[in-house]
Amino acid sequence: MNHDYLSFEKPIAELQAKIDELSLVDSDSSININDEIENLKTKSDKLTEKIYSKLSPWQVCQVARHPLRPYTLDYIKHIFTDFEELHGDRLFGDDQSLIGGIAKIESYSVMIIGHQKGRGTNEKIKHNFGMPRPEGYRKARRLMELAQKFKLPVLTFIDTPGAYPGMDSEERGINEAIAKTMAIMSRIKVPIISTVTGEANSGGAIAIGIADHLSMLQYSTYTVITPEGCATILWKSPSKASEAAESMGVTANRLHKLGIVDEVIHEPLGGAHRDIVSVSESIKKSLVEQLDKLLRIDVEELLARRYNRLMSYGLDS
Repeated sequence: MNHDYLSFEKPIAELQAKIDELSLVDSDSSININDEIENLKTKSDKLTEKIYSKLSPWQVCQVARHPLRPYTLDYIKHIFTDFEELHGDRLFGDDQSLIGGIAKIESYSVMIIGHQKGRGTNEKIKHNFGMPRPEGYRKARRLMELAQKFKLPVLTFIDTPGAYPGMDSEERGINEAIAKTMAIMSRIKVPIISTVTGEANSGGAIAIGIADHLSMLQYSTYTVITPEGCATILWKSPSKASEAAESMGVTANRLHKLGIVDEVIHEPLGGAHRDIVSVSESIKKSLVEQLDKLLRIDVEELLARRYNRLMSYGLDS
């Protein structure tokens, strides 16, 4: 199976190509090749484990952007039931870069809001490559207020290159839309759980990341600007993106050590795109555990904890 291997995965791709070739050999052949295939699979797993045990921050960025990496709608399909998508901001239009709606997870009814990038040309255009315009964040605010009205926990899935920087986005007030969304998230009286599933860049990501519990998938990233954008500012060249990624500390493990992230969710060997069922089960387990805890907390205490959590960022330990 072609997993669209990344450049640093070339040795794995070569082994997989051999496995694929042997798998096509006639099963009636006098040569028993099953043992050889199993040996190659074991070797491939060990090689993958070795490569992924020492990924650089820039390589983690590449995994987080993998074209086959699951998106919000994929996770909704595998984790939730009875999903009903809700559309529009009631002011301008329906931005499909941010999708949302009501669903069930185990016995809990929840409000889901998440970035959606899309696959294939038509889907990517429809979802604007996961870069929301102001109406996307206004829709998110509307759904959050609806969640508060019906006492539904809010679950957000973050995976975006950033908010859309185009002229129409600026004309309609993208900065104000992001700021208001963050303000509403800081005070709504229901639990909020955010999960970074891919790349989470700039205010476009932070806008739906004000939470009572913030998780990141093992090979996801979270930063104030893309490595390419940072490199362009500091070194006047996006070719220095790998150095920028190293300096910014974009990885889940680094952010967990800094206290920005509450939990790192383990991914299957080779990344989430290799086994969406497995990673969905891990995310679901984490979400249910946090819902069990957060829904027992008094509302005023929940808001106080949320405030103190946000104000603790950047303080010396």
